[in-house]
Amino acid sequence: MKLFGQNYLTKKIAPLHTVGMYLVMEEKKMWNKNFIMIVLGQIISLFGNAILRFALPLYLLSETGSAALFGIVSACAFIPMIVLGPVGGILADRVNKRNIMVGLDFLTALLVLITILLLGNVNLGVLILMTLFVLYGIQGAYQPAVQASIPILLSGQHIMQGNAVINLVSSFAGLIGPVIGGALFSFFGIMPILYISGVCFMLSAIMEIFICIPYEKKPTSGNIFAIGLKDIKQSFHYMKQEQPLIMQFSLAIAAINMILSALMIIGLPVIVTQMLSFDAETGNRMYGYAEGIMAAGSLCGGMGAGILATKLSPRTGHQILFFDGLTLIPIGIALAVPMSAMLSYVIIMASCFVMMFLATLFSIQIMSYLQIIVPESLIGKVISCAMCIGMCATPIGQAIYGGLFEIMQGNIFLVFFIAAVLTSILAFAMKQAFEKLDMLLQK
Repeated sequence: MKLFGQNYLTKKIAPLHTVGMYLVMEEKKMWNKNFIMIVLGQIISLFGNAILRFALPLYLLSETGSAALFGIVSACAFIPMIVLGPVGGILADRVNKRNIMVGLDFLTALLVLITILLLGNVNLGVLILMTLFVLYGIQGAYQPAVQASIPILLSGQHIMQGNAVINLVSSFAGLIGPVIGGALFSFFGIMPILYISGVCFMLSAIMEIFICIPYEKKPTSGNIFAIGLKDIKQSFHYMKQEQPLIMQFSLAIAAINMILSALMIIGLPVIVTQMLSFDAETGNRMYGYAEGIMAAGSLCGGMGAGILATKLSPRTGHQILFFDGLTLIPIGIALAVPMSAMLSYVIIMASCFVMMFLATLFSIQIMSYLQIIVPESLIGKVISCAMCIGMCATPIGQAIYGGLFEIMQGNIFLVFFIAAVLTSILAFAMKQAFEKLDMLLQK
């Protein structure tokens, strides 16, 4: 049972038993009650989150028709997620993780109620920006609690499998949410989506009350701001001095998000709803299907990561990223060569499916390796800081692509070709870092 060396199977595992001259670790069960409850809560909460995050920007785009405004609002919405990510990590290491999940789901339900009451009474762009601003901020503080819970509730190779399950849940919600959200938005508008998402957050919060996550209160000294600043400094010191590979991967992921993720966040709705000659109602519905297809790719990638948990190696990480970048080329061709709207749509969707499959496989690998090499006492803070660095470049990329799509109308295909080249260069630049990670895991 040796995956990437002893550290993988001996870290964060329950009591030792002596058998002859060997120490045998007793692994925590994969499907324990508390992990199941987290999964169920995530299914409900992430479904509500998926339809809300899908519908609000699309509603803004359909009402204004401005790709630039869409890009700016989407970019600004990411800022609180970046800022509150480290805060969520600090809370995850110092506060009961169950209470964080419950409180934030109740808060999100309240946010939806306020949005319903204000819709039509205030400026639409400001309302959607502020709603997304708070929604992404809550998500930034929420996810570290979930990620930090996995190595506490699971152990050994189950850590990667647990990450795969959480990713599957996210992908499943992303698959069903946009499809249902697209249909509802197309036929009934934004209000049913707001009602459904609010109910989802309430149900998730109630269910999470019954989760039990082991928690040991840590001693504190000084005020909350001093404690937070100290924890953040400790995290970045660990990433820069004690384990610099984490910083290298964080910066690399930031580049991936700026080049690849931001392009698809901004590009896909603009292409499907404005560039493929669909009428407005069909375009909105087809964009919902597109989000569902991408989620299906992510779902398959999560399944692949779970199945291949004992076979994936860090040394293949840069290869996965390289092929992921190549999936942008067919999209560029579909936009450059004259063809029917439906044929272009099919080519783009096939490419997006493969892209999300590979991207999910890649992200689960990285997250699992970080959870393995980071000490449990630092895991919430360090992972949230790593995620924060990774996300910093996304709003920059979104703002850039929003402007490019306005400026380069008729030549959008060039954006995808250039992004494919940049992603491929980055993949090979990361080869040495993956080799160092593989050696670290085998120590």
